[in-house]
Amino acid sequence: MVVPDESQVDLPFRLVAAMSPARTAEGGLAASEPLAVLLLGPTGSGKTALSLELGERFGGEIVSCDSVAVYRGMDLGTAKPTQAERARLPHHLIDVADPDQPYTAGEYSRQARVALREIADRGRLPIVTGGTGLYLRALTEGLFAGPERQEGLRQRLHRSGQKHGSAWLHRLLARLDPASAARIHSNDAHKLIRAIEVCLAARKPLSQVLARDPLRGFRLQRIGLNPPRQTLPPREGLYDRLNRRAGAIFAAGLVDETRSLLDRFGPVKALDSLGYRQAMMVLSGKESLSNAIAAAQQGHRNYAKRQMTWFRREPKVYWIAGFGDEPETLRMAADLVQSNL
Repeated sequence: MVVPDESQVDLPFRLVAAMSPARTAEGGLAASEPLAVLLLGPTGSGKTALSLELGERFGGEIVSCDSVAVYRGMDLGTAKPTQAERARLPHHLIDVADPDQPYTAGEYSRQARVALREIADRGRLPIVTGGTGLYLRALTEGLFAGPERQEGLRQRLHRSGQKHGSAWLHRLLARLDPASAARIHSNDAHKLIRAIEVCLAARKPLSQVLARDPLRGFRLQRIGLNPPRQTLPPREGLYDRLNRRAGAIFAAGLVDETRSLLDRFGPVKALDSLGYRQAMMVLSGKESLSNAIAAAQQGHRNYAKRQMTWFRREPKVYWIAGFGDEPETLRMAADLVQSNL
C-alpha cells in the first residue's frame, strides 16, 4: 500500500485537526490542555467584532492586547470596545493604568497570563485580541529577564543621545555589545538606550542576558485577519475603513478628549500614540483640524502595514482574507475553533 504525501492531499482543516493530536505552543503533545484563541490582524480589520461573536458562541472572555487601551480615559483614539460591547462578555486588560503610569510589555505579559489562567480555570475560552505585536510576543514567548530599569543611567544616556545624536549611542553600544548593535538600527534611540542600560547594569552584553519564558499550559490557535487593503466598489477595503474611522474618531471628540488628558496628566508619553499625537498638534496650533485628520488617516494606513509585517512572522497562523464582521470570516473562524475544542 502506498501512503500518499499529506501535502498532496486536499483535506479540510477540520478533518485534519480532528485526527491530529493537540500540541502545546512548544510542539509537545497536550490534548488535555485548554485552548486559547489569538486573534491577529491590522487595525480596522474587525478583530473586536469577531472576538465577540466567537466569545458568545463558545463561552469566551476577551483579553485585550493593545498597548494604549490599557490606559484609562484614552477611549476614542484607541477604538476600545464600547460599554455595550463590554457588557456582552467579560473583558480583561482594558483601563488598568493611568496614562502617566509606566506600563511595559513585561507587565502586560504577567497580567495577561494570570487572566488566561483564571479564564481557563472557570471553564471559559480565553480569546486574546488586539494589534500590539510586541505585547502578543511577550505573552506567548516571554521577555528576557534583564535588570530593572536604572532611571538615573537612562536619563544620562537620553541626555547624551540628545546632545550627540543616536549615532553616538549606536557607537557606544557597538563597543559594549557588537551583536546587539548589529541588530538595532542606529536611529532607534529607545532600544539603544535600553541595550546600553542592560549592558552596564548587568555587566555583560545584552545578547548574553537574553532568556525567554514561553507561555505554557495552553494550546494556542492563532487566527489572522488579512482583509484587502484597497478594492474597487462595491466592496470596501481596509484603507477605506481606516480613513472613515479616523474621521469619525475626530468627529466624536478626540481633540476634546486629548485636551482633558493633557490638562490632567500633562504631555505624557501615552499621548504620543497614533491619533492623540495629531490631536496634540491641533491643540498646539501647529496643524489645522483637516490636516490632522489627514495625517491620522495616513498614520493608520502605515501602522496597518507595519502590523502585517510583524504578524507574518508569527508561527502557525490560520489566515482569513476578510474582515472580522463578515459572515464568511465568522464561519471559517468558528469552524476552526470548534475543531480544536
